[in-house]
Amino acid sequence: MKKTFLKVLAFTLVFSLITSSIFASGAPEQSKEKTVNMFQLKVEIKDALDAYAAQYSAETDGVTVKVETLGGGGDYGGAVKAKLQSGQMPDIFVIEGQGGYDIWKDYIEDLSDQSWVKDTDLAFMADGKVVGFPVAIEGYGLAYNADILAKAGIDPATLTTRAAYEKAFKTLEAKKAELGIDAPVAMAASVAGGMWWVAAQHNLAVYWGGGLDFNDKTIINKALNGELDKDRFMQYTKYLQLLFKYADKQILLNGSYDDQVGSFAQGRTAFLHQGNWVDPNLAQLGVKFKIGYAPHAFLDTEEKGLFLFAPSWYVVNSQSPNKEAAKEFLTAMATTKEGHEYMVNKASMIPAFKSVTLQPSGQLSQALMAANARGGNYGVFFGMLPDGAGQNIFGPIFDLFAQNPDNVDQFISDMNKAVASFK
Repeated sequence: MKKTFLKVLAFTLVFSLITSSIFASGAPEQSKEKTVNMFQLKVEIKDALDAYAAQYSAETDGVTVKVETLGGGGDYGGAVKAKLQSGQMPDIFVIEGQGGYDIWKDYIEDLSDQSWVKDTDLAFMADGKVVGFPVAIEGYGLAYNADILAKAGIDPATLTTRAAYEKAFKTLEAKKAELGIDAPVAMAASVAGGMWWVAAQHNLAVYWGGGLDFNDKTIINKALNGELDKDRFMQYTKYLQLLFKYADKQILLNGSYDDQVGSFAQGRTAFLHQGNWVDPNLAQLGVKFKIGYAPHAFLDTEEKGLFLFAPSWYVVNSQSPNKEAAKEFLTAMATTKEGHEYMVNKASMIPAFKSVTLQPSGQLSQALMAANARGGNYGVFFGMLPDGAGQNIFGPIFDLFAQNPDNVDQFISDMNKAVASFK
């Protein structure tokens, strides 16, 4: 009995020494490996962003950045909600304005103390703090093939009113065989094809801000109170009708992003309704002809500006254990030569950060930078609309009008009802 007691005592002492040693030295060290999951929606920068994330991961000890892209008009907001429900909320995701912030504000980190904040005027601010990293400055007019216009005897500098566009479109239509084009305009509007955003978001923005001071939100605020400006909206409708009537019908009603951009790149259309984000695609398609931007001049009076904006912002998931690593990734993008190289030369974007000195190679981005330097441009305000309004409310209305551009009364009636629902 005595021997047994001594054995138990000895075991207890040894166990005590072992456990004391463990607790004295601390718990087993946690892995320093972190994976930052980024979920973004710009399909046109996918390859460039994937490559930059891989480069950053290779050069940053213990951090891997993985990028997932949802593009082509997919329901990004719905996809983020699905990720939340499945417990896979990303560390970095995208909002496109106040509507997105209102939905996700409980998951959005305060970025006010980040070093890049003082280097931009386009950070997204809400509730008195900086919460969004501007993805880029983007913009658009109506892109044109200068060679085709020259052959048709059209000076793009004269395209500053709706009447001028009507004359130009009629000329191009009459000379289709001579010019080797299928239609004057490459534009898409199909909801089923995921291209609702071309017409129901970017073109509709022409009505919200065209011809006004850059920060003048009078028209969209009026719509948010349930009302369209009757005379102005009629002028806009006539311009949209022109675009639809002179667009390649197959692309307009059924075409994809690739169909639309490809048609322009191959010289089968004279105009392209897209922004400077298509520069990488045009380069990949081997475009050599001169390209520029003409204004979306929908009014009876002259308009000479283009549309410039920060269309979206990266936000950091405030509830992520990897949020500090996510912030460091965004800071590197904004402040390092590798980040600048990615934004300008790889993704063909116009960075929103003043310290970036690189010049974009894409012709449309160059046109935007020149327009920005000239001034007199217009603001883009669709981010002020309720979340999903472009896709779910306006998209089907524009799709229907594209199918029958002569049915102006129906389009105006549908739009009045849609806007009245905001009140």
